Amino acid sequence: MPKRVDHEERRTQIAEALVRVAGRRGLHAVGMRDVAAEAGVSLRLVQYYFETKEKLLLYGLQHLTDRFTARVGARLAAAGPAPGPRAAAEALILASLPTDPESRTFHLLYSSYAILSVTDEALAAQPFIANPDAAEDALTGLIRAAQDTGQADPDADARTEAISLLAMAATLGTSILVGQRGPESAVAVLRHHLDRIFTPRRSASAS
Repeated sequence: MPKRVDHEERRTQIAEALVRVAGRRGLHAVGMRDVAAEAGVSLRLVQYYFETKEKLLLYGLQHLTDRFTARVGARLAAAGPAPGPRAAAEALILASLPTDPESRTFHLLYSSYAILSVTDEALAAQPFIANPDAAEDALTGLIRAAQDTGQADPDADARTEAISLLAMAATLGTSILVGQRGPESAVAVLRHHLDRIFTPRRSASAS
């Protein structure tokens, strides 16, 4: 009997080839033929599954997002069975920093896709990610949970702090990629701001 083809497995194989090639050469320089060669399949097969380069790039981004989610989960698991809001927030923030080959590739490709979509109408027409505010919502929830249990500054605006932390992590990640600073320096900066947020403060009326 002919071997049954697992189509999702084949799509994942092609997406991982895209990630490897783009990680070496940059997302802008990758074509479908390059991905086919890296995956060890024909160009026709890549076109069969994805039709256009834009759809291939979108699937690759979603694949990266899934890997990032797994990365955060692994950090949380390493923190213990009940890590608490502060540890969970730190896991979410630090997982995105380019501190090893996988996270460097994640940061590089995620940033590249966003930049390319600004000037590429075909890319811009694709949904960037299914839920662009997922990380922001999760971090906001963790800060509010800490405030409710007296583990964070009650006067802090949770949404604003979450946005600030994510923007800071993205900028620090780029500074690591270009060699402006080392990962240890970036981690120290982010932990400094996490300490500021996740520290209970007495209000003036309580003093």
